[in-house]
Amino acid sequence: MDDEHTKDYREPCEQCCMVDWGLTDEGKFFCRSCHNVIERTKEVDTEDVFTPSTRISSISRGLRKKKELERGRDWMVCEGFQVILKLQADALIAMGVRPEFKDEILWTFWRRYLQKSHQAYSNHLDRGVRSKIYTDSDSASESLHLSGLSGQSESETEDHLSTPRSPGSVVSVSVASVCSGSLDGGLYSIRKRREKTLMSMPMTLAFCYLSLLWLREPVTLAELLRLVAEGHIPYVNVYEVLPEEMKLFGQDAQLFRTETIPSYSVIKRDTNRIAVFLDLPCFPQITEDCLLHPNLLCIKYLMETNLPEELHTWVLRVIKHAGMGEVRFLTYDPLRRKGKLLNYDIQAAALIIVTLKLLFKLDDKLEWDLSNKADEENKKNKDEMSFSFRKWYKTVKPALDEAQEKDDNDIARMSWKPSKPLYRSMDAKTVVLKKRRMVENLQLHFERLSDSAPDPPRKRPSSFLFAWDEDRPDALCFHRSQLGSTVIQNTNPTVLSNKQYWHTALRSCDKRKCGDHFKTDKHTLPRSYLFVLSLFSFLLKVNVSFIHAAVHEVECRFLRKVSTQKKIKKVKKIYTL
Repeated sequence: MDDEHTKDYREPCEQCCMVDWGLTDEGKFFCRSCHNVIERTKEVDTEDVFTPSTRISSISRGLRKKKELERGRDWMVCEGFQVILKLQADALIAMGVRPEFKDEILWTFWRRYLQKSHQAYSNHLDRGVRSKIYTDSDSASESLHLSGLSGQSESETEDHLSTPRSPGSVVSVSVASVCSGSLDGGLYSIRKRREKTLMSMPMTLAFCYLSLLWLREPVTLAELLRLVAEGHIPYVNVYEVLPEEMKLFGQDAQLFRTETIPSYSVIKRDTNRIAVFLDLPCFPQITEDCLLHPNLLCIKYLMETNLPEELHTWVLRVIKHAGMGEVRFLTYDPLRRKGKLLNYDIQAAALIIVTLKLLFKLDDKLEWDLSNKADEENKKNKDEMSFSFRKWYKTVKPALDEAQEKDDNDIARMSWKPSKPLYRSMDAKTVVLKKRRMVENLQLHFERLSDSAPDPPRKRPSSFLFAWDEDRPDALCFHRSQLGSTVIQNTNPTVLSNKQYWHTALRSCDKRKCGDHFKTDKHTLPRSYLFVLSLFSFLLKVNVSFIHAAVHEVECRFLRKVSTQKKIKKVKKIYTL
């Protein structure tokens, strides 16, 4: 009966090229050789179908359509990272970044990277990619049989491969890697240790930060990592939102699995490495109207640390004397000799700390004496409040402890394990799935016994961790405070009450040979200074040693500038005499 309905259809099967058609229970055509089902159905007369005397019988369906996405489609590793970059760019644009960030800047850097790494847009494709491409039809059909792919024709496979090819090359089909779901996952993992230009998950954030820096967006690296940690920018287990056609397997787990947030130094290193690899020209200038300039960036951190606004005038003097507000110093030029990427946020924090040391010394003695004088001034004059370091410490310290405890609890409650687990081999699949089911059952029973409350809704992304005017109406706000007795106003120029300045040994050393100086210095450092370091360390989510090293660099530049200016004045005085 099937031959009568299929004899007029002589088109070869797209999968096995055989002409041997049959009919399923639903009346669809299927290939008897490879069981491929197509959309064509048999043509019947409506009169025969609805004849009352017709006996209708059915049998159990023995042929089932094979899942087309059982192994997924052919895809390259760079395609997976491209999807992740798009998700991260959309998240940043949703938070207020300009739309040209994705279409004009990020994609330009990404296409240039693919071209220079010979993964796409190049006539000289990478050897690993080229070895997976077959131009011979016999080897193509044989590889198709070995790979176990079904439901896709040669032309469909070509369309699914998004990696651009060199002109004139004819690609018929590609082979799925045995040790990974992607075509080049196994080779990518092997060469990962040898070539520094291969992509990784931290490099996606480096691409985003590089584009933000080119666009001069007011998003620092520390703020970018904080948004990632809060979940506003997709990163942790982001492979779960990849398209269903991209099947992750084996070596892909090493490339796309992310259960930790990368550190500040790792993203900075990758950002600088990418910029040098792409041969990028000098970035747009960081001028005084740019929010990455220390003049403006210090205002943000003064507000967040609840320090007086009047302190900003002294910060500007430190910036000027240290020469850290010059455009040439701030602008990033990857190709400049010894050019390096500045830590704009850490540098701004260090400038504020140096200013606090100039005004209050922070030696566990002078700042408390000045606080006693400020308390006496506040009793006499209640209209203008003088800044008291003691009251500021008693206000900020509980808020800092509470915020640190909240962060620790959020990290403890956070589920780092993915809901869609990865497995490196088919043998480990059953073990991984079994462990996952056990964990889910234990979590479910624990929630029932503990009657835990549902997770609170996620807060909207913000550039500030502390808002003293809004979040804490009961706490003192020192933004309008005056410096009072800290500055002697009757003199011209204005003189500080602090006549001395202490600093650690201003030694210049090689970072590759020298270790962390903070470990050796922290036992001798004053507690007030350590508290200020810990405050900025929490705000920027970096190690305290990074802030201490940045303070050391600012002091070197500032004190050297001051010493050279004094020498010049002495020389001029001697010359005039």
